[in-house]
Amino acid sequence: MVAEMEDAKTQAGIEWDGGGGGADAVLGLTAGGASVSLCYHQAFGPHDDLVLLEAADDLLPDLLRGRVTVRGRPDEEAVLCTPSATYSMKFVGTSNSVFLIPPGEPSAPCLRPDNTNGDANAADVMAAAIKLAPGNIELVRTAPRLDKLRSLLLERPYILDEDLGDGFQHKKGLYTWQDLCKLIQASDGELLDGLNTLTAVEIDGFWRTVDANSVNTILDMILHNSVLYDWPLNAVPENDVLSVMESDGFAHKIVTHCLNRFGTKVEQETRSFWSLDEKRVCLQFARRVLGAGKMKLANFMDKWERSVPSGMRVDIQMLEGEVLCDKLGAETWVHAFSVADLPLMPAERFAALFRERLKWEWKDLQPYIRYALRQPFLWYQFYSGIDMQICMSLMFRDLRVPGVSSEGLLIKYTRRTQPSAEAEPIFTAR
Repeated sequence: MVAEMEDAKTQAGIEWDGGGGGADAVLGLTAGGASVSLCYHQAFGPHDDLVLLEAADDLLPDLLRGRVTVRGRPDEEAVLCTPSATYSMKFVGTSNSVFLIPPGEPSAPCLRPDNTNGDANAADVMAAAIKLAPGNIELVRTAPRLDKLRSLLLERPYILDEDLGDGFQHKKGLYTWQDLCKLIQASDGELLDGLNTLTAVEIDGFWRTVDANSVNTILDMILHNSVLYDWPLNAVPENDVLSVMESDGFAHKIVTHCLNRFGTKVEQETRSFWSLDEKRVCLQFARRVLGAGKMKLANFMDKWERSVPSGMRVDIQMLEGEVLCDKLGAETWVHAFSVADLPLMPAERFAALFRERLKWEWKDLQPYIRYALRQPFLWYQFYSGIDMQICMSLMFRDLRVPGVSSEGLLIKYTRRTQPSAEAEPIFTAR
């Protein structure tokens, strides 16, 4: 059989038109001992451009309609992306002989296993194999690889009054949606989710994060004008605030982005208003206060409470997933430690957590592996190519691994100890 296959491979130079295999005869086989004769197609050979892909039924609509892309750089493992999910691609070999039989009527002549030429018009049913497949590509749902997105966007954050200028050098470190699709191994929906999480905005065709100092300046001006023009913080008139801010030199899109970041748009009859969210605004002021470094909890709470806008109330619970408190003697100290700054891949995330602390209580650890970002940004305003329903569903930031629960991640990456049933469990690195 091997010798005959080698003889058949010498035919590989023959041009193949994509058919001539008689696959219908194989598909038409019925039970009860039905059989079909197999021969080698006249163009039998390695055909490295043909690879078997094993896919679940729910993937077929996207595959058959051409809604999938393979993403990855030459030095990265390729992934297959549908509009909303990412799949790793792994070649799995097989010890069985798997023959690929093209569609259409069997070509003539073809080579039989007995090294004789077969006639496609003969009475016996025959199928012609074009290739012996050594295995197939297996698709496994995987988390999007978004850590690279953060580093790319941090190359050139937007700064107020910046001048990009013209030419390639002035565009260095800036990325369009098409650039990100080529560089980031994630589906379009997951990529948009990542941009959402990083509070990025599309400016002049480039996706950018906004510099922290610029965000603070715009927020301060919105709050200042709210006092000056007597706008309630839960009903800031959109047209008025945009007009005033633009007259002060702030770009319409950046102001709208900040209103999205710290508030929710409310439509009332023929006017639009913005309701500033107490938690988001207070959290931004907490970050400012903690920018000075670790401080005593009592001092931090005092400075934080005095810094927020009048009428807003601070609560330490607002800072879940943003700060850590450490007990040192009789004093409690607090410092910034944001989940947004941690890696997205589980191994790297847990490594970073255990570099920060060797031991974690569950109440402290939980926000860093199960964290919901409740910021319903209206991304359809900035990128109309993504359906609004998808945009509104992309509001959760978790340490997500498809098919693995947070409990499964804990078992894999941590050791749990609990001196007694009443004691708080302690987690250390595995």
